Amino acid sequence: MGRLRAAARGLRRTGSGSAAAAAGDSRKGASPRGGNLARPPALHRFGDPIEIDALRGRLLAWYDKSRRDLPWRTLAAAEPDADRRAYAVWVSEIMLQQTQVATVIDYYNRWMQKWPTLQALAAASLEEVNELWAGLGYYSRGKRLQEAARKVVLELSGRMPRTAKDLQKLLPGVGRYTAGAIASISFGQATGVVDGNVTRVLCRLRCIGADTSSLAVTDCLWNMADALVDRSRPGDFNQALMELGATVCTPKSPLCGECPVKEHCHAWHRVEKELASASQKLFAKPTPVPDVEDCGIGGCPLCPPAAEPWDSSLGVTNFPRKAVRKQPRVERTATCVLERRGRLGAPEYLIVQRPSSGLLAGLWEFPSLPLAPGLQEEQQKEVLADHLRAWMGRPLQTQSLCFVGEVVHIFSHIHQTYAVYSLCLDGDVALDTASSPSRWVTEEEFRASAVSTAMKKVLKVREIQRGEQSSCAKVSSVHRAALCCAEAARTWGCTGSSPAWSTDLCLAGSVYGSPNTRNPPHH
Repeated sequence: MGRLRAAARGLRRTGSGSAAAAAGDSRKGASPRGGNLARPPALHRFGDPIEIDALRGRLLAWYDKSRRDLPWRTLAAAEPDADRRAYAVWVSEIMLQQTQVATVIDYYNRWMQKWPTLQALAAASLEEVNELWAGLGYYSRGKRLQEAARKVVLELSGRMPRTAKDLQKLLPGVGRYTAGAIASISFGQATGVVDGNVTRVLCRLRCIGADTSSLAVTDCLWNMADALVDRSRPGDFNQALMELGATVCTPKSPLCGECPVKEHCHAWHRVEKELASASQKLFAKPTPVPDVEDCGIGGCPLCPPAAEPWDSSLGVTNFPRKAVRKQPRVERTATCVLERRGRLGAPEYLIVQRPSSGLLAGLWEFPSLPLAPGLQEEQQKEVLADHLRAWMGRPLQTQSLCFVGEVVHIFSHIHQTYAVYSLCLDGDVALDTASSPSRWVTEEEFRASAVSTAMKKVLKVREIQRGEQSSCAKVSSVHRAALCCAEAARTWGCTGSSPAWSTDLCLAGSVYGSPNTRNPPHH
């Protein structure tokens, strides 16, 4: 049998001291039903050192030719200082968590320009960090990154930990994946990484269809990643595996024909086997069919559940199976855009700072408060008016609150709807800042402040409303001018149908004075 069969069966042999042992090790003595196997079945692991070497070579050759030109890769490759190199990688890995590469690039460039070293970041204020991070989401990441940078500078003499174990142990906010990425890319430690992209690639390579959050699958994937990582180029190998998942082995419509490691992919071979079988039936002649063994273990914690059998229409995207997501909780919040006329006539807005912990910690927002379920619009206005009244220290009628509209924003675990109101204030107002810091800002200052994307949406709907109100006011003004000119025409004895008396002239005539001046334009 060929190399693939050897790969599928290789680790059944005992006494192997090769990398395959690392690929298959898990907690000893656990039963399949108990969540772990002493060793995963051959279908779900790499057992042939020759195959592992071949996979490494093919993947690295593809990466050298096809990798994307990304600023953190360029910076890390050119930086001779190990600590600065590790910092550059660290920032990118934190920003890339749950965030697309295209979104991160601009934030990363601005961040590294402003704080090119750990020391520069440690000296910054949290307000500055939040301002630059605003719009990137998951705002606690920036705060934890700065806290960890300060720890490196103040407690570790500015020297980054050199191993994945120490990085994870000593730096707040650095988990197993981030530690592995920094250690392998910056310091050349031969340690694997497992993120969403790597999970997808490995699950397809070895037909792992169980819940990827289960302990059995997690252990298997990390062991496999550690076994596969190239010892001479660990950082490049890990980035290549992630690059493959991001650009070729994608969640939907994967480009299997372009995959450099498809020959090692059990999911792809299963698809090929089905196509060959279908062709054989269609033409009624024998066709070579790739051999893909079944797992052979009843109740295997790595196989898809029995209730979710292989779906031929999905092909390799049968793996990994999507975990059932918890539905986000639904919340409503009343938000008031308080504004006044600034010194130069432009509007200024009042923003207040959120608490230093919890959702959107330390960010600025328009005055807001959570709403109880089921409140009608008038009830919403009443509770918002009470909130603003106590805060402003003066009477406030609910009729003065103008409903603007609703803004929906989806956080990772919250489906948030903002009921937006506006309130224009005459003159200055003495504000009670005991509950939280507050300040008046122009539109430009607002956009430069540490405000969430949700609040930017709130301001946008208010600006749209103001534009509509301005248009209505202009229409009313033109209508009044037209009535005035019509009266002038009657006074001068003119008609709108006269060849010498156009509507434009009639409207423009109002600038010459009122009809009572008896001094009409010449026509």
